[in-house]
Amino acid sequence: MATRKTEFDIISMGETMMAFEALDYGPLRENWIFRKWIGGAENNFLIGLSRLGFRCGWISRLGDDEFGKEILRTVRGEGIDVSTVVFDDYFPTGVFFVERHSEDDFRCHYYRSNSAATHLSAADIDSDYVSGAKILFLTGITPAISDSALEAVEKVLNIAAENNQVTIFDPNLRLKLWTIDRARNVLIPLMQKSTWVLPGETELRQLMDCDDLAAAIDKAHKLGLPNLIIKTGSQGAVAAIENEPTTPIAGVALKNPISSMGAGDCFAAGFVAGLLKNQSTAECIRWANAMAAFSLRGWGPYQTLPDYDELQRFLRGQAPISR
Repeated sequence: MATRKTEFDIISMGETMMAFEALDYGPLRENWIFRKWIGGAENNFLIGLSRLGFRCGWISRLGDDEFGKEILRTVRGEGIDVSTVVFDDYFPTGVFFVERHSEDDFRCHYYRSNSAATHLSAADIDSDYVSGAKILFLTGITPAISDSALEAVEKVLNIAAENNQVTIFDPNLRLKLWTIDRARNVLIPLMQKSTWVLPGETELRQLMDCDDLAAAIDKAHKLGLPNLIIKTGSQGAVAAIENEPTTPIAGVALKNPISSMGAGDCFAAGFVAGLLKNQSTAECIRWANAMAAFSLRGWGPYQTLPDYDELQRFLRGQAPISR
């Protein structure tokens, strides 16, 4: 059998929107100064990996408008391949607003209905492009935004299965987009097709309909999800591999965390970086916890993420030289 040609370390697919974050606290109606940045779970993840030196590609649709052009310029500027991103001349780029209520209490208000990305479909998927990646990363947000986007996700997973590619699935449960019953019906079959599943603790309990984490893990394993890496916030993460002891890996203690927005996406980037460097599962989680910690150190989901050397110094406990 011919060896599959690898063009990318990682490819992901999903919607990125223009974000406007209120700089003052309180309801949006009382704010008039906003910070603008691009926001999307998959691109938070890809930017993290690209900064670490990995070859990344992104599949999506953007409106042929000023926001779409800025998103493409930003993503391309981070070193991510955008050759398959489609500009839609009819449907717009989605936007969302971040409302702040305390230091790390924020609420997101999305305006993505009928956005360009909701029209992602299986026709947008180039099989050769997808098969040219070592690892594919998908989230539960994409299948939630439309039926056609769900079909695109299913096509990517089918291509991965045909080519024996590693797939990472982060449920990224968004109950503003659908009901928990609909989420379970859609996401569990997608997770069953994935190599690794990276849920948050609350997400896993909700999807498995269990009050207890141990019961949720047991049910997930019985449903055919053998490789679970469960994010547990400031405590770190739990490796729940079928037929192995459940193993907690401590997180990184930070004195002054700024914002947890996107920390889970950056966690996933660290985990995948470890996989690509052939690290043990426990070490992959340690890398993941470190990347999440970098995300927490500043505003925005990816703005404070490190390059590879900086990450390794952090993992070795070497503080940067400050003076």
